[in-house]
Amino acid sequence: MVFETKRLSESLRKEEPRMVRKPTRIEGIALLLLLLGMTGCSTYRNTVPGYCVGDGFQESRSDKEPINFLRLRQEPPEAYRLDARDVLGIYIEGVLGSKDEPPPVHIPESGDDMPPAIGYPIPVREDGTISLPLVDAMDLRGLTLAQAEQKIRNAYFRKKILKPERERIIVTLMRPRTYHVLVVREDETENNNNNIFNNNTNVGLALAFGSTRNGQSFPIELKAYENDVLHALSETGGLPGSDAKNEVVILRGAFGTNEERDTFMNGMQDPAYAEELMNRPNVIRIPLRVGPDDPIVQLAEEDIILYSGDIVFVRSRESEVFYTGGQLPAGQWPVPRDYDIDVLEAIALSGGNAGVSTAVTGGSAVFPATRLIVLRELCGEQVPIEINLRRAMLDPSERIRIQPGDFIMLEYTPLELVGNIILSNLRFNLFNQGFN
Repeated sequence: MVFETKRLSESLRKEEPRMVRKPTRIEGIALLLLLLGMTGCSTYRNTVPGYCVGDGFQESRSDKEPINFLRLRQEPPEAYRLDARDVLGIYIEGVLGSKDEPPPVHIPESGDDMPPAIGYPIPVREDGTISLPLVDAMDLRGLTLAQAEQKIRNAYFRKKILKPERERIIVTLMRPRTYHVLVVREDETENNNNNIFNNNTNVGLALAFGSTRNGQSFPIELKAYENDVLHALSETGGLPGSDAKNEVVILRGAFGTNEERDTFMNGMQDPAYAEELMNRPNVIRIPLRVGPDDPIVQLAEEDIILYSGDIVFVRSRESEVFYTGGQLPAGQWPVPRDYDIDVLEAIALSGGNAGVSTAVTGGSAVFPATRLIVLRELCGEQVPIEINLRRAMLDPSERIRIQPGDFIMLEYTPLELVGNIILSNLRFNLFNQGFN
């Protein structure tokens, strides 16, 4: 009897391993994730469905149209009007020049589109007058060349210094007045040869932008009737690029000398100073693109004409970016300036491909990730917006527009994660069995 009981006890101990088997680690994880998927457990609480984020909560860029850029150019007069700092070429036979010698001819420098000038250089002074031998100073401000010539002729004839039928008087424009303007551009331009930052004597201007900005500064001379915003932009690389803000800022009378200009630009190192500068009363903002809900652009010709000491700013929009993470390639991507992109286009722009993402166990995923979370600041709070990519492919209301500062994360739903783990484990086991 004792022998039978002992043999029965040993038999039960031998059968025990077959009756109770511990699950493997992979099976335990799969079971846990399956339970999480069945209960709808999520990392994010109080998510907002994508279709709830309507157009009223999103700023559109596609509906903005560029202004007529010819509005940035002043309309030149039919004839050149004289003013201070013009240089005239004047020949007065017997007074400025000998009767026995031909009048001198001034040939413009190479690249200058001015015609040759005849006579001796006579500058128009700051008060608009010129000084000639034997006659009183005369005001030529606002006169054409023909009118100036007639006024000079009359002055000599009234004093009977010259006789109308014998002496010749010639008045030409030798050098038109120019306006010294500084153009500061933070956008990409093709005109890099004039970059003042490459000049060691202007290190202060380079420091104004730091090493992270593509800041370029162009001191230029604009001829009379070409001293406007359009010509200033054309001289420094063309119209603002897509990485620039949709506006041109003009700071009136910012400097009088080159030293004042450099001192002024050095202050731009301080963000607080730069922001204060952009809000001064002598600042003119010219929008380059406007939408149907934007105020009508009231742009007078005086607003786009530039004078010596003015600074033209083309500011960067480097902060207008969105970010990606999760199953998407991690990175920072620019938001297009002139058109909208939705979440599907943002995924393509970042190089993401949810269908070939890597599962947690390694290898390619069978079930692509379809859960997209867009973290966006709304009303001072960061709100997670949840989007189902399968529905977004069919329902446009799910494809919300990307805004600057959005953080986009692509992740698996719990069921997709469970399925990928199970199938990946099954494929791994089949692969190993093939070698056994």
